[in-house]
Amino acid sequence: MDQKPTVALIYDFDGTLAPGNMQEYDFIPAVGKSNKEFWSEANTLAEKQDADPILAYMARMIQEAQSKGLSLRREAFQESGRNIRYYAGVEQWFARMNRYADERGLRLLHYINSSGQKEIIEGSSIAHEFKHIYACSFLYNVDGIAYWPAVAVNYTNKTQFIFKINKGVESVYDTHMVNRYMEEDKRPVPFKRMIYVGDGTTDIPCMKLVKNYGGHSIAVYNPEDRNKRREMATLIRDNRVNYVCEADYTEGSEMDTVVKTIIDKIAVDTRLEHLQTAKP
Repeated sequence: MDQKPTVALIYDFDGTLAPGNMQEYDFIPAVGKSNKEFWSEANTLAEKQDADPILAYMARMIQEAQSKGLSLRREAFQESGRNIRYYAGVEQWFARMNRYADERGLRLLHYINSSGQKEIIEGSSIAHEFKHIYACSFLYNVDGIAYWPAVAVNYTNKTQFIFKINKGVESVYDTHMVNRYMEEDKRPVPFKRMIYVGDGTTDIPCMKLVKNYGGHSIAVYNPEDRNKRREMATLIRDNRVNYVCEADYTEGSEMDTVVKTIIDKIAVDTRLEHLQTAKP
């Protein structure tokens, strides 16, 4: 094989790589609200206006920042990302998995697919690990001030980014390339070489999509919430995910073992496919 086959490891962010929601580490305290107050107001706005909850929380972010005189520049949102705390082992995870895949003849790329804020993720200590970050973002005026949503990622339109990764299309704006017919074996990342990691209901359509197309889906839960495993186990019973693991990314953890085993399987399957198609 001239070029190593690509494997995509796709993550939700909030509750998957970090506990809670990313706005709760810095932004919400900065506007003088409790987490409960902010999300309650955003959800109430969505309910009263019959609006998308994602667009409603983005509107509340702009309103709250304006009312408190906080900066709405991209750099200010990015600064919020520097305060995010992760689950155990996250910061060491990417290099270790990259090495593991490389040793098995595969190229591993990491992606974010999140309903959180792209600008906040961009400021996090792990932002450089990702090939691309698909998440909510704002439009900015000529002075660099956020004034309107540019991208709102809810639980159903999250699935569009799976197809973009499949066809190697990174642009959110580009709808031509992602809808153009492309033979499955010509696609940069076939579904069978995808691993999707998520933690909740907003990830279910993506997890089921990847699983049904021959990839692998992993539901993770906060290790401090032991009751959550029983709740998440219903996702396996309902044929929505392949595995349920603690959100523990340290070496030797259940998550570490599951992902390495999936990489092993992809490596073997890829070699077998190559043997089948090799000329005599």
